Amino acid sequence: MSTRPETTLAALIANRVETRPDLDVLTVEGAGLRPDEVRTYRQLWENGQRLAQVLIDLGLRPGEHFGLLMANHAEFVDAMVAASISGTVFVPIDPRAKGEKLAFMLASAQCRGVIAADYTLDNLLAVRDSLEKLSWVIGLESDEGARPLADFRGVLSLRALLPQRVPQLDASSHDPDGAMQLIFTSGTTGDPKGIVMTHRRYCATSAAVSALFGYAPNDRPYSGLSLTHANAQIVTLGASLTGGMRAVLSRRFTKSRLWDIARTYRCTTFTLLGGMTTAIYSEPAKPDDADNPVRFVISAGMPAAIWSAFEQRFGTHIVEFYGAAEGGLTVNPVGDGPVGSIGKPVPSLRHRIIDEDGNDCAPGAAGELLFRPVDGSPFKVEYFGNPEASAKKCRDGWLHMGDVVREDESGWLFFEYRKGGGIRHNGEFVNPAAIEKVIAESGLVEDVYVYGVKAASGAPGEKDVVAAVVPKDAAGFDPQQVFRTCRATLEASSVISWLQIVPQIPKTASEKPLERYLIEMFDTQRSSVIAERP
Repeated sequence: MSTRPETTLAALIANRVETRPDLDVLTVEGAGLRPDEVRTYRQLWENGQRLAQVLIDLGLRPGEHFGLLMANHAEFVDAMVAASISGTVFVPIDPRAKGEKLAFMLASAQCRGVIAADYTLDNLLAVRDSLEKLSWVIGLESDEGARPLADFRGVLSLRALLPQRVPQLDASSHDPDGAMQLIFTSGTTGDPKGIVMTHRRYCATSAAVSALFGYAPNDRPYSGLSLTHANAQIVTLGASLTGGMRAVLSRRFTKSRLWDIARTYRCTTFTLLGGMTTAIYSEPAKPDDADNPVRFVISAGMPAAIWSAFEQRFGTHIVEFYGAAEGGLTVNPVGDGPVGSIGKPVPSLRHRIIDEDGNDCAPGAAGELLFRPVDGSPFKVEYFGNPEASAKKCRDGWLHMGDVVREDESGWLFFEYRKGGGIRHNGEFVNPAAIEKVIAESGLVEDVYVYGVKAASGAPGEKDVVAAVVPKDAAGFDPQQVFRTCRATLEASSVISWLQIVPQIPKTASEKPLERYLIEMFDTQRSSVIAERP
């Protein structure tokens, strides 16, 4: 058995090739439209070697960057391994990105090249001429491409480039504290920032996940979240690669097939973020909802209002956690903490809760959550090419999460709202989750997201409450029925001010609603905004 330290992804895969080469550690399910894409440790290693040779032949040197512009394909993980072998840095980008946002991310990350799925090439080539550092584009052919790769000028074929023979490249010559990837923040409030994630941090966090969340060796984790997000990369993929579990991914998240996927592939756990839980809960109840193999759901943002009902309906348990790609992590394991709590900090971290003046809050009072390593050393975050933002995020040695929480007498933390993003209406803070639960359970909508806009009254700090909804039956939808449902169920202070009807709720790759786009639509598409009739 190899004694190779598992501080890089390449070293980890190389070790597993020696011990469990033929374990099908990754399956990207085909959704009934295409064959499943399967990778064993041996296949990941051999494909990683081939693609690493391609990167080297194209002139990419250790430490230089290339973009990955695709949904969840097995080739995405091949490229992760290839980057680790070659010492290059991959930059995952939401495949839906286009225009100025896409150009900004590729330029700010200084990408020398891009490996892009064929269905993203029109958007990529539209901005290519503005990217001075971009010297090559490799196309991944898929069943979604509208045109053959030959129709795209200057795009190389991944299939044609890969050597038939597996090269023998060194897997352990690169600095584990160097950059493995730049992973972008969601950019919900401004331009996204590229977080420098090191090899060591990725591997160490992936290895710690099993114990923190309660995975067993025979678990089969599933995720429909994008690999451009740290959740899918670490909580599902990374934990499976380190622990020898057989991960299942979907190319994209689909709420309607979630339970069928779990049953078909015998998945014992899956991950949900934020509004995904409400969207799934809003699906019509079925007699076999609880007939599934899922032991527990790993959730980040399960509304307390539906927590117990979700567990009972689907016959499962909730492991709630809170974290960010920059760092900071709390976990509420099954049966440990109270419903609605995001948990307690993991053993490697200590925390503070501070008020607007930087003073520690009294027990029970809400304030911003901060983290620091338990040994007292300063927290370090690097946003690539943005030293000012890096310093601000870790000022005084503490990681500032930007989220407001409170702590109960037993040390359990409860998320209140994103700093600067709370909904104060008529002098009271409104709980969006409670409103979303009522609207989701009405049976009238496919999806719902509640947010705030500047109050029409003009009162400082006040917001009007907006429910953005996707109707189940657009032709027969009665907006006033939603208002009547809210009036009948909620306190008067929580009744929505406006109903915003949208064809879909814009979301990030991690299924986080893009509030700023909804606000823009609220301002510019007033015909879709409905008020309650007297």
